[in-house]
Amino acid sequence: MKTDTLRVAIIIGSTRAQRFGPTVAEWFHGHAAAHGGLDLDLIDLAHTGLSDVLTDDPDSAVLALAPRLAQADAFVVVSPEYNHGYPAPLKTAIDCYVEEWKAKPVAIVCYGGVSGGLRAAEQLRQVFGELHAVTIRDTVSFHNCWNKFDDAGQPLDLAGAGAAATALLNQLTWWARALRDARGARPYPL
Repeated sequence: MKTDTLRVAIIIGSTRAQRFGPTVAEWFHGHAAAHGGLDLDLIDLAHTGLSDVLTDDPDSAVLALAPRLAQADAFVVVSPEYNHGYPAPLKTAIDCYVEEWKAKPVAIVCYGGVSGGLRAAEQLRQVFGELHAVTIRDTVSFHNCWNKFDDAGQPLDLAGAGAAATALLNQLTWWARALRDARGARPYPL
């Protein structure tokens, strides 16, 4: 039975101690839940047990995460910018999988200092393009993020952040439905 509910995996890309990613991801998760029509799966890479070393023989952590990614119709990657790039554990997590990303949309929510994570977002677009995923044009970005959220984990500019998140989710859901229908009608060609 076909359902209009979309399964969206939200991936927290930083694994550092004292990271800000969970604050951003939990806010976005709440906004996405209120958007409606989404079955959300919040994946925190700090708790997946993925190895730092890629091998030809996937370990149990890689195998455990694979079905969650495969079942997703779309992805939201929440990533900081560290030294003009995105975190190494996020790159490792992306590289552990191939088929799971193919012909699916990926949205990016980024954060950081002055650039707000936008340089990391641009690099992620290149990587996901190589994996045959479609990145969403609009991005939610938090510049100097540590000063942009209140003690309850809500953006100080809730209206602006909410409008950006809604635009991103509208585009993501459009692409997710279009690509899910296309994958169902015919295999993705390589």
